[in-house]
Amino acid sequence: MIKPKLQMALDQNTLAEAVAIAHLAGPIVDIVEVGTILELQEGQQSIRVFRKMFPDKIIASDTKCADAGSTVAQNSKDAGADLMTVIDSATIATMKSAKSVLDGIQVELYTAWSWELAEQWKEIGIKQVIYHQSRDALLAGEVWGDKDLNIVKKFIELGFEISVTGGLDLNTIKLFEGVPVTTFIAGRAITGQDNPAKAAQDFQDEIRKYWP
Repeated sequence: MIKPKLQMALDQNTLAEAVAIAHLAGPIVDIVEVGTILELQEGQQSIRVFRKMFPDKIIASDTKCADAGSTVAQNSKDAGADLMTVIDSATIATMKSAKSVLDGIQVELYTAWSWELAEQWKEIGIKQVIYHQSRDALLAGEVWGDKDLNIVKKFIELGFEISVTGGLDLNTIKLFEGVPVTTFIAGRAITGQDNPAKAAQDFQDEIRKYWP
């Protein structure tokens, strides 16, 4: 079973703060994500900066695009992104237009998705989804459990590559043992730590325990 990638979500309010963290932890992770908050604050210049910092790494643009799919995808692509998110409530037309420009389109799952819609995403060639425990849901007391695992497993059975995110910590990783997750996405568990490089390495070491 292939080892899942580790993605670092940079959701800082300033590019300077995000760059400082990325300088430390970026070399250790597999994917550097320009988070929604950072992109809203600093624009797609943040993508350009991280592309220059990490020319050989995968760069993700977490736009959570809901409309104007081809335009947003073209802007992300031109800035240097390999991946871009669209929100699950976006129309099939929006997803299709984004996919026509940038192959690495990921549907981020919140509450607007269904298995019927997932089949339509497959039909237009989308191969990647992100299973997301939202920050607000986690603050309201939700935890990772069998419900989440069963959904993740079904998406994999349908042929999707799946990333998981939302309040991940080292203890969350072992819950997915034996499940061919494509990517684990960690935000504050890396970026909010006193030593982001050590936090990233701890994640990589924990992933390798279960996917040697």
